[in-house]
Amino acid sequence: MTESPLGESFAALSQFFVGDRTVEETLTRVSELATTAIEPADFIGLTTLVEGRRRTAVFTDPLSPQIDQAQYDTGDGPCLHAFETGKVVLVSSTREDGPYPAFRQAALDHGILSTLSVPLIANHATVGAMNMYSRTEDGFSESNREIAGLFAGHAAVVLANAMAYWDAHNLSLRLHESMDFRSIIEQAKGVLMATQTCSADAAFDLLTAASQRENVKLRVIAQRIVDRATSAAKPETDR
Repeated sequence: MTESPLGESFAALSQFFVGDRTVEETLTRVSELATTAIEPADFIGLTTLVEGRRRTAVFTDPLSPQIDQAQYDTGDGPCLHAFETGKVVLVSSTREDGPYPAFRQAALDHGILSTLSVPLIANHATVGAMNMYSRTEDGFSESNREIAGLFAGHAAVVLANAMAYWDAHNLSLRLHESMDFRSIIEQAKGVLMATQTCSADAAFDLLTAASQRENVKLRVIAQRIVDRATSAAKPETDR
């Protein structure tokens, strides 16, 4: 018997080992599975904190961040509301007047007639929010909303585990890579502290964020920064 899309999505998520992927890759996979599980969703955008600001970190269609920009510009939108309150937010028709007027207009301009925003909550903390877009007016039924809630709860755990893994991974980098490559890492931190006007801890966070984002070892990132700074400091006659 063929398994339901929701069952297939849950099965895939249960087998998903976050250590094999970066957080961004984890979020991408979660979003792709959600489009399978929630049939009316033509595409999905996932809002998380990016460098301290709420942004559409991952999306299954480039229209998603274009529409969401109206939320970020105004600080007012269903996904932001779901993120801030931990409540599901349904926009049944973007053609009708209602809350989030800028978002409604942006969605309508891109052919989106209804949206469903679901918070991702794990361990009583909101770790993100998922915005589902439908080209059908009143596209999300009560059954869809129930399934979305179940899926979001499962996805939130995966997302929280991914974040926790990478936090631990960054700590491991601090403990082990710093032992073996302390000199070059300290030099890179010094460069970042000078150019970014930040603390030593903030400089190290920048290094680990770049390492995670590019899937490159921390020492390679550090060496690259030092080499670039050294090259820039050489007199023209030496180049």
